[in-house]
Amino acid sequence: MKLILNVIVFTTILFTQAAVAGKPDVEHYAVTGNIQLPFSEAVRVGHMLYLSGQIGLDYSTSKLADGGITGQTRQTLENIKKTLEKHGSSMAQVVKCTVYLADINEWAAMNTVYTTYFPSKLPARSALGASGLALGARTEIECMATVQ
Repeated sequence: MKLILNVIVFTTILFTQAAVAGKPDVEHYAVTGNIQLPFSEAVRVGHMLYLSGQIGLDYSTSKLADGGITGQTRQTLENIKKTLEKHGSSMAQVVKCTVYLADINEWAAMNTVYTTYFPSKLPARSALGASGLALGARTEIECMATVQ
């Protein structure tokens, strides 16, 4: 619940700043798959793409990926990659990520997979432990990326 409130506050600030700056080019993109959730999968403001947090959900099965933290981190980043590409961006254009972990002790295992998705330049990042992620996920990652 706290995460949802933080996203709502961040989004409100973002839209307020965009409105004040006279940027009418705010676009909302629907959530991936057949799952209807009360947020956009991505929001574009100017040349920035703000992605909602992704978990290691395999959208073809509607189940979390097998393999614990490593399998779920890989699936999470694949979901992010597909979302970025769908909206004209890429992993190379990610500038900031926030990583939420159900168990901060899994940070090293998550990091081993995470770094393979950013081979040339690592984006800025925050990582923190969270108590209770959606659907019992081991990790949730949200990103911001540039887009043309």
